[in-house]
Amino acid sequence: MSLFISQAHAAAEGAPQGGGMQLFIMLGLFAVIFYFMIYRPQAKRAKEHKDLMSSMGKGDEVLTNGGLLGKITKVSEESDYIVIALNDSTEVTIKKDFVTAVLPKGTMKSL
Repeated sequence: MSLFISQAHAAAEGAPQGGGMQLFIMLGLFAVIFYFMIYRPQAKRAKEHKDLMSSMGKGDEVLTNGGLLGKITKVSEESDYIVIALNDSTEVTIKKDFVTAVLPKGTMKSL
């Protein structure tokens, strides 16, 4: 029985002390890494996409998430929907959120 008591006593004395400040430094370092590698680039992409959606107008050629390429024929400001003409006879109504890029003028004719 005395053998177990001496081992427990030895383990308590040999435990490292301090390290509380190191924990806070590591947490701060992880927070800085998280901000610069994850949050900041995502916020930048969201801002660019919001600017793209607000700059779209009638006559712009756009590419959607689904791969559709068309020309904007109607922009609805109050409901966030746009109408895209895929060709002379086909029109599609989509949300502005699904537009990934505004293409240069004449892109549709060059394809």
